[in-house]
Amino acid sequence: MGGMFNIINRRAILEYCKKYPTAKLALLVWYQKMSKSGYLNFNELKNDFPNASLVGDDRLIFNIMGNKFRLIVRIVFVYKLVQVKWFGTHKEYDQIDPLTIDKRR
Repeated sequence: MGGMFNIINRRAILEYCKKYPTAKLALLVWYQKMSKSGYLNFNELKNDFPNASLVGDDRLIFNIMGNKFRLIVRIVFVYKLVQVKWFGTHKEYDQIDPLTIDKRR
């Protein structure tokens, strides 16, 4: 594996931990695992995150806490960058478009 991933908006993870305290531990575990990884491609990532889904535009959806929550990130494997786009409950996820949602909006 190459270098480790840089999660470029770590503050978003902390904000989501405050907004969804029941998901805090699971979200921090995801963060630690991703930030210490060096996946070269989606197939390698799937070994550790078998429920991750690639939805397009380099966006991946992770099931957090057995699918109670969803996390959308954009990953550029060649540059080892992860950008958090959105986090919320499964019910909230059903109300958004995972290809266009953006934390900054």
